[in-house]
Amino acid sequence: MNNIFKWDCHSDQPYIITDKAFKKEKKKPYFLEYLSMFLLFGLVFPITFLWQFVMRFPKTNMQVGIGVNLDKGEAQYALVKELGVQHLMIRMPLWEMEKIDEYVAFAQGFGADKKFIINVLQDRDHIEDLALLKQDIKIIFDKFQSIAYEYQIGNAINRSKWGFFSVSEYLDFYQVVQNIRDTNFQKIQLIGPSVIDFEYYYTAFALFNFRKIKFDKLSSLLYVDRRGAPDNRQYGFNLKNKINLLAAMANLSPKSNHKIVITETNYPLKATAPYAPTSEKECVSELEYEQYMQDYINIARKTHKISHLYWHQLIAPGYGLVDNRNGKIRKTPAFYKFKHLIGQT
Repeated sequence: MNNIFKWDCHSDQPYIITDKAFKKEKKKPYFLEYLSMFLLFGLVFPITFLWQFVMRFPKTNMQVGIGVNLDKGEAQYALVKELGVQHLMIRMPLWEMEKIDEYVAFAQGFGADKKFIINVLQDRDHIEDLALLKQDIKIIFDKFQSIAYEYQIGNAINRSKWGFFSVSEYLDFYQVVQNIRDTNFQKIQLIGPSVIDFEYYYTAFALFNFRKIKFDKLSSLLYVDRRGAPDNRQYGFNLKNKINLLAAMANLSPKSNHKIVITETNYPLKATAPYAPTSEKECVSELEYEQYMQDYINIARKTHKISHLYWHQLIAPGYGLVDNRNGKIRKTPAFYKFKHLIGQT
């Protein structure tokens, strides 16, 4: 497995799986599931599309947060303080359980006034060995319970490089975590299903099924970077339309309590390879990044349908607010714009 699933420490994500035969073999048992997923979406889409125009959705006052990472160091403490941001997201990779005390200490270093979402990142070992997942999720909940009560379970579940080969694999994974929560940690809230990009057929399959699961909040990694400005359209939908459709889907589903969190979004930066998470074609200048970020946050806020939005992330040369190459901290124009936007919250 270590030869298939490899982590790119530059772009903070797994490398694409290059072994196509392996990926095909792993997805083959789920052929009927994929077929039923698209058929289900064919039924759900027109209903949710119409529902968005008649539903009564509780208005939200969107809170804006930022992603911080253990491997980016303690420089983040001062940067978070300067930004004035209160809502933080920390990734907790299941493959780094031996470092969990370091992750807990890192979170505590931001101060007791911060509100955290712990993003539990999956790996293939914990997907295939649910007993191992049960053991380690108990440890995570126990270690972090005095710091955080919200946990995103899984990340980018519709990307094979992240470890899941079907939605049902994710739902099995989530069910184990939910059972542990229900039995031992009732105060904890679970967030999912963490579908990345505008691929709502995966979201629909997670929201409309006969599983005994419940998402306390609905998470979406709603990137629009490949389309450029947030007003640009994909299949006729701009960012505002995508949010409205997602809200309608959440409103109709018995699996969600209708609160929506955008847990990841950003833009890749020009001339930052290998740190940029996409090809140079999709990359933007720092000034474009600043403008698109402002537009994205303002559009999401004005829908009054997003509970929290987390920009991904604070320090990352290829897509973040701060460039730390060569051991130097350089704040981009977007850093100061983000600080201004936080002040407007």
